[in-house]
Amino acid sequence: MAAFNLSPSAPSTFILAGISGLEAAHMWISIPFSVFYIVCLLGNCMVLFVVGKEQTLHKPMYLLLCMLALTDIATSTSVVPKALCIFWSNLRGITVGGCLTQMFFLHAVSVMQSAILVTMAFDRYIAICKPLRYTTILTNARIAKLGLLGLIRTVLFVLPLPLLLSRQPFCANHIIPHTYCEHMAVAKMSCGDITVNRTYGLVVTFIVLGLDLWLVVFSYSLITRAILRISSKKAHRKALNTCTAHICVMLMSCTFFLFSTVTHRFGQGIAPHVHIILANLHFLVPPMLNPIIYGVKTKELRDKVSKYTCRR
Repeated sequence: MAAFNLSPSAPSTFILAGISGLEAAHMWISIPFSVFYIVCLLGNCMVLFVVGKEQTLHKPMYLLLCMLALTDIATSTSVVPKALCIFWSNLRGITVGGCLTQMFFLHAVSVMQSAILVTMAFDRYIAICKPLRYTTILTNARIAKLGLLGLIRTVLFVLPLPLLLSRQPFCANHIIPHTYCEHMAVAKMSCGDITVNRTYGLVVTFIVLGLDLWLVVFSYSLITRAILRISSKKAHRKALNTCTAHICVMLMSCTFFLFSTVTHRFGQGIAPHVHIILANLHFLVPPMLNPIIYGVKTKELRDKVSKYTCRR
């Protein structure tokens, strides 16, 4: 990323303003940031550790959960350390290469996480609608291949974002009104025409992520139809319970992402610090809550986590 061919007029560094309008409260804001980040790391590392140690959890569902945990760690780590540097030490400078690198990883992790959530929905569809063929359709090797396919798709769609920006001329104002290098926040500092950047950003948001959301909705419509055909109330409840954790994670991720995106692009009447706080919450709250949701809702995982925590 550091080898981007930047235009001659590009600055050597950008300045991240933090949460504009709340500079006096930066130290207080850093407290929930730190707590959320620590809980995120502890929860997701615990999931990775337990699944890695327990042979009985080496199944497609838990491998997908490990992939989700890795993206959660990457998401919060891409944002929080730099934000804390701003809040604690007023270290606002970031090189252009560092800014574009951060932008790439932030958007890449979001697209990758979306692909993982789609695969999890497919996993639940097979488990409920085709239970007898589950072990033959979804093997660990096939999950690994789907993960690799999602990674390739992510790179192909997200890499053009920083590449397009690296060729833009930037104005004298190099201050980014944010805690991290968000695509449109950086693009708006350009003196050139950013129509292509803006359009491509919308394409990635509404085509790639929108398609993923449609696939999840389609999977759950088939799951719902299958569940409604079950006559036994006990089996009906068991089938619903297998989907609860994934539905909670999906609703939480989509709510934060869509609300943050819509307010940032179309909420001109909303105060800037509200945009920034909402955007940060999108990268903080879901990664923190995802392992908690799966730990509470998935009995097998919950029992294994209790085994290690109680032992200590």
